[in-house]
Amino acid sequence: MKKIFLILALFVGMLRAEEGIVRAVFDLTTADAKTFESRFIKGVAFHKAHYEGKFKELEIVVVIHGGAYKFFVKEVGKTAIKIDAKEAAVLHELKQRIESLVKTYNVKLQMCGMGMKKYEIKEENIYEFVEVVPSAMVGLIDAQSSGHSYIPIF
Repeated sequence: MKKIFLILALFVGMLRAEEGIVRAVFDLTTADAKTFESRFIKGVAFHKAHYEGKFKELEIVVVIHGGAYKFFVKEVGKTAIKIDAKEAAVLHELKQRIESLVKTYNVKLQMCGMGMKKYEIKEENIYEFVEVVPSAMVGLIDAQSSGHSYIPIF
């Protein structure tokens, strides 16, 4: 009888723990560094803090496609993406902030494999903390099917 009660208590505890999780999928397509910084980098930190203040965990998946590829590529010059020297310096600085965001807030980054072909991005030329998915739509569908709220960043 005690074992049944213990198992029941654990099961109810797991259900209640699930109630404390909020999920979001960011549809990241912006090519603009200022938008990327304000809506993505600063946005993740702000919203994580907001939900922690409410004793909830914010689980974030980011699906990367469109103009956003350049923020996650090691060497843009080895791709079909066109940037100028000023933008290259900004991208280098952002890499450190993105990596910190992934480590600090456990953000899951997914890059569209179809678009990688279009922009001639090889998998070894993306940051090691980025996962490749078959397409952006697959990443978005999978995340939304798992209860993630859709947040566009364009």
